[in-house]
Amino acid sequence: MKVFELLDEKFILTDFKSDDKEHVINELIDLYKENDKVNDIEKVRTAILDREKIMSTGVGNGFAIPHGKTNAVTDVIAAFGKTTHDINYDALDGNPVHLVFLLVGRDDTVSKHIKLLSRISRLMNKDEFRERLVNSNSKEEIINIFKEEEEQYFDV
Repeated sequence: MKVFELLDEKFILTDFKSDDKEHVINELIDLYKENDKVNDIEKVRTAILDREKIMSTGVGNGFAIPHGKTNAVTDVIAAFGKTTHDINYDALDGNPVHLVFLLVGRDDTVSKHIKLLSRISRLMNKDEFRERLVNSNSKEEIINIFKEEEEQYFDV
C-alpha cells in the first residue's frame, strides 16, 4: 500500500486554524467524525494523544506524524494537513512544524502500520518534497505530490 492511496481530499487540510499541537491533531481527527471507518472517534483521539504523551511525534524538519493504534477503526485511516504559519508542536529538533500526517491503524495490523510509518518518514526526509507540500495550493496538488514521489518506491 502506498501513502497516497490512503489520502482523500476529504481528509486533507490546506491550512490549520490552530497553531498548537493538540488542536492541530484534533483538527485532523475531526475530519473523520462522520466516517464509517471510525467506530468511536473519542477512542481514536485518546489513542493518538496518549501516544503523543510518550514522546513527541514532531520528528523534525518541520514535520510531525501523530499516530496510534486502536480497534476503534475498521481499517487504516490517514489525514494530512499543512500550513505556512508556525505550529508549536514541541518537535524533537525544537523547531516549529508545518506539515502533519496523521496515521491510525488497528491493533492487529502492527506490521502494516510500521511499514506505512517508515514510508512516510522516508518521504518526509526529502527537503524538496516537504517544500513542495508546504507551497502546494490545493488538496489535489498535495495528493499528486505524494503520488509522484512514491512512484520511486516499491509497494509496502
